[in-house]
This record gives sequence, C-alpha cells and structure tokens, in this order.
Amino acid sequence: MASTTPLTKALIYGGKTGWIGGKMAVLLKEANVEVVLASARVENRTDVAKELDTVKPSHVFYAAGITGRPNIDWCEDHKPETIRTNVIGTLNLADLCNERDIHCTVYATGCIFKYDDAHSLGSGIGFTEEDTPNFDGSFYSETKGYMEPMLKCYPNCMILRVRMPISDDLSHRNFITKIVKYERVVNIPNSMTVLTEMLPASLAMAKKGLTGVYNFCNPGVISHNECLDLYTKYVDPTYKYKNFTLEEQSKVLKAGRSNNELDSTKLMKDMPEGIKINDIKTAVELCMQRMQKNLTEEFGPLPDSLPKEVRKN
Repeated sequence: MASTTPLTKALIYGGKTGWIGGKMAVLLKEANVEVVLASARVENRTDVAKELDTVKPSHVFYAAGITGRPNIDWCEDHKPETIRTNVIGTLNLADLCNERDIHCTVYATGCIFKYDDAHSLGSGIGFTEEDTPNFDGSFYSETKGYMEPMLKCYPNCMILRVRMPISDDLSHRNFITKIVKYERVVNIPNSMTVLTEMLPASLAMAKKGLTGVYNFCNPGVISHNECLDLYTKYVDPTYKYKNFTLEEQSKVLKAGRSNNELDSTKLMKDMPEGIKINDIKTAVELCMQRMQKNLTEEFGPLPDSLPKEVRKN
C-alpha cells in the first residue's frame, strides 16, 4: 500500500493520442479530477522531470508504451525504438515519480506468459502476480518480461497487467475489432480485459493508493470463437469466421503470440468497495450488447450500416 494522497490532479502519459490514456482522461474528468495530458516523451528524462515539477500532479497514469502498427510484429524490426520507450522510458517515469513521491499507475501487459505444465490450458490454474514471466516469443513481450521485475522495485508504482483489451466500439485497438478483420483465428481460451469495467476499477485502485503488480483482467477465460460468436449474435449476424492452428498461425506472423490464464484472486481481494467486476464471459456479452447500441446510434441499423472494414462477408 502506498500513500493515500488524494487524487486531485492527474498527469497522463499517452493521453493525447493513446487509446487507454484517452479513455482514462474522460473518466478522470468525470470524477472531477484536474487532468493534464503530458507532452514530454518518456524516454527524455530531463523533459519528464521538468514536466513533473511544473505540473505537480498528485498521480501519474502511464499508458504510452509502443505496441507497434499494425501489431506487435513491428517491434521485431524496431528493437531499439521498442526498448527506448517500453523499457528506458517506463523506468524513467517510475524513477522520477518515486523521487517525488508521486503514485504512478502503469498500464502494462499480461502477455508475458504462456500455458505450461504447471498452468495448463483448461486447468483453471492461472499465473499469479508472483510468477516469473515465461513467454518471450515476441520482442514486445520479451521487453515487457524483463522490465516488469525492475519496475516492481519502485514502491510508488501500481503495475496493471492488461490482456487483449476489449471495448464497446470499433477502435482499431479493440481486440474484437482486430480479430473480426482476420481471415482466420486461433481458438484458445485466454484472460482478457474489458475496459468498460476495468478502467474505472483502475481509477478506484489509484485513489486507494494500491501498489505492486496486479493481473488486470476479468476473472476467468474466454476463447476467440466465443468472442466472435457474441459479436455475431449482437452486432453482425452475417459474420462468419474460420479457425486455424497455432502452427498455421506461426507461418503468417513474424512473432509469436501469448496465450494464458491469469489468476484474479489478488485483484478481486484488493478491489475497492463499490466496484463491480464481472467474469469475462458475462463482461464480453454485456460489452457486445453495448456495442450493438452504440453502433446503431452512430451508424444506423445493423449490420448493413457497419463500416466496410468489418464487413468481410
């Protein structure tokens, strides 16, 4: 537990152009918190120090890591750039916040594990916050895997392991939107993060002053097919998809992908009162219901009004 400094002024890195950072800016403003969107690049330590001293935030939220465009395969060919932001930049910010006794929430990743003998697929045994990362199949995950043990040495940081984030819109960062566009998908149960439920939870956790690592996913697992079946049910009844194996997937991807279940026991135990977190299957179904409503209001009757990029059939 860190200091319980009142959350009065938030400085958000990744708030200007980032997906999660932008959503957090909205939530914080709705909570009557003064919000400043950071301008300094986290790899530039001097600029970050100056910004922290000028803004004087009570809390910092960091959601500015590099994931690559269009996906993490980008990181395989841009390793120095990936390290500069995801490792050096993240540690810069954590260190500078620690020097100033500022609580820092880091939206990190849970894609640093893969199913193994002790945490086998379908066993219901998830990786805990104490487990050592065992997945380095992509350079993105490799950097995250060796950065997290260093990051958690900082007593001011709350490190949230986000996985396959899902939202009720068609953002290109939304896991559902991504896999809807794929020609074929693997079908593996995974821990995932429904942002509509989990981002307000992160705000409550920051207010409470929680620190350390948290598996930041809705409890349980859900498969790619289950996600797409719910998308078909609520958004596009004409949508059809095909599966392929991990071996077939590996032939079309430059880097491997993490598949795992993360244990939610610690998260649920420490969750502040009044915050409701549904199991992942319930959360995704509710999310698709909201997506149906949101897209109908934005575009008109579904599915004919959907943008072309998500109408494969």
